[in-house]
Amino acid sequence: MLTRFDDYPIHQTPEPIAYPATSDRNAYGRYWFNGFARDGEFYFGVALGVYPNREVMDCALSIVRADGTQDCFRGSRRCPADRTEMRVGPFELQIVEPMRTLRVTIDDNRTGVSADVTFRGRTPAIEEPTDFQRSGIRAIMHTKRFTQFGTWEGEITAGGRRQEVDPARVYATRDRSWGWRGVGEPEGGAPAQRAPQVFWLWAPIHWEDECTHYGLFEYPDGRRWKEFAQVIPAYPTDADFGVNDESGVRELGAGEHRLSFEKGSRFASGAEIDLVHGADETETLRLEPLLRFHMIGIGYAHPEWNHGAWIGEEEITSESWNVPDLDRTAPKYQHLQQVVRVTRGDRVGHGVLEQIILGPHERYGLTGILDPVT
Repeated sequence: MLTRFDDYPIHQTPEPIAYPATSDRNAYGRYWFNGFARDGEFYFGVALGVYPNREVMDCALSIVRADGTQDCFRGSRRCPADRTEMRVGPFELQIVEPMRTLRVTIDDNRTGVSADVTFRGRTPAIEEPTDFQRSGIRAIMHTKRFTQFGTWEGEITAGGRRQEVDPARVYATRDRSWGWRGVGEPEGGAPAQRAPQVFWLWAPIHWEDECTHYGLFEYPDGRRWKEFAQVIPAYPTDADFGVNDESGVRELGAGEHRLSFEKGSRFASGAEIDLVHGADETETLRLEPLLRFHMIGIGYAHPEWNHGAWIGEEEITSESWNVPDLDRTAPKYQHLQQVVRVTRGDRVGHGVLEQIILGPHERYGLTGILDPVT
């Protein structure tokens, strides 16, 4: 089956681009974005995923506000063979200029959620270390991701409320990832020999003239199987900078983290993270949470609209809740991002702290799968 991309010299196998190189059902390609007002007035997330061996394409947009209301739009369809077609019902993602300008639109529809927002990059796209993990002898994840910082412009309407998105006050982060990883459904075969455990922290932070990037996965004893820390030059969005030029990126050491928690949960109520510049220089960033967004809003761990789930030939839906009313110990709410105000000496930055903390972690006294901090 030929598609338009087959006219470009980009093939990695003898087959047309429409055919994945792997038959793994969990092969995927995904776009993810966030946007947030610096003062924590609102946050929104956007996602579009392609699962070619499941023949599924899905998408979502969700917005949370300072009053705690979170509204969600979701869509799912049979995946088209042509990868340039990134439309699900009223939702469309357009690559206006690769790694510089992307546009997301949701036309008026029965859910009452609509949008027209444009992402513009203010940094180059940054390649992250490859994710690879095994459970016993079985590989359970092998993915690649790049991250880019930017701004948003446009508007979103949800829950009967229109939200203007002003690039002067709304920062953005996005990632693009691909490879294969589980989508959450049981896979059969022998059961895992160890209890489920994830400890993931990610802190992409905007500053006036640069961005800092910190992330890590840890085992229960604190050993890390992925970590990175970087300082990335930032530019005006209309500047002529190289979107693939990583020469100005400074690689740092991902130092220690110190989290405090909301009692009765595993949600961070504050954090310090260290950037290690060298043997004798460690810089501490202090993060103050302003607003909490639950990633289930864009499909992560959703019991029905999980990533790659077959919903139908083309379906859309909406959902709303009040964040303060959610069960803070439920597994499906443990993946979250919080808008944070960040201090670094006398400098002030703005960003998010993402966390997934499931299972034991010795340093923070967590022993079970979801036991809360008391």
